[in-house]
Amino acid sequence: MAGVRPRSVVLLSGGMDSSVCAALAVRDTEAAALHVSYGQRTEQRERKSFERICDRLKIGRRLVCRNEVLRTIGGSALTDRSIDVPEAHQQIGAGIPITYVPFRNAHFLAAAVSWAEVLGATRVYIGAVEQDSSGYPDCRPAYYQAFNQLIKAGTRDGKIEIATPLIAMRKSEIVRLGLQLAAPFDLTWSCYSREDRACGICESCVLRLRAFEGAGAIDPLPYVAQAVSHQV
Repeated sequence: MAGVRPRSVVLLSGGMDSSVCAALAVRDTEAAALHVSYGQRTEQRERKSFERICDRLKIGRRLVCRNEVLRTIGGSALTDRSIDVPEAHQQIGAGIPITYVPFRNAHFLAAAVSWAEVLGATRVYIGAVEQDSSGYPDCRPAYYQAFNQLIKAGTRDGKIEIATPLIAMRKSEIVRLGLQLAAPFDLTWSCYSREDRACGICESCVLRLRAFEGAGAIDPLPYVAQAVSHQV
């Protein structure tokens, strides 16, 4: 029927990239938002961002799931508090960092695809980025190509597709796109270690600061005063 918008599920962590992805999903589809809490250090702050972003983008249908598996397994500085979150200069360009949560996106995508089947959605958005990122193996295009084949084989109709509209973009390009879409950057949270003010020195903070600088824009998040230098 003409004029009927396709339904989608957008995985919305509350971070910069996922907020831009959510803005795209709202623009192009009838979007529902899914947030997965998995025992990460900034769990409460990310949940708050999720709710506020949904409010700003007027996403009414939303779902919060809790995944205990990733924290129980550990092996990541995000889920195991005995492992320190490293500063960016210790991680960028040094291989897969200790902030990698093993096979995390498979857990997220599985929940999103299941919900998409229930909702009759044909698209699942995820803000995965390969360029200017931490080098996580579950953020590579080949990963999503393989996951789409899995969905075709393992769902009722096989018609759901994973959409990764940001995966080949530079972080500065994502910021520019977000500004064009009026993505709510002021409500997002990217810091790996703090929930009050962003630390400015973890890898996620530094990549974000570089992105805004490269886009010629000002990051609206508050950062710890002595940690604003991001030249590493």
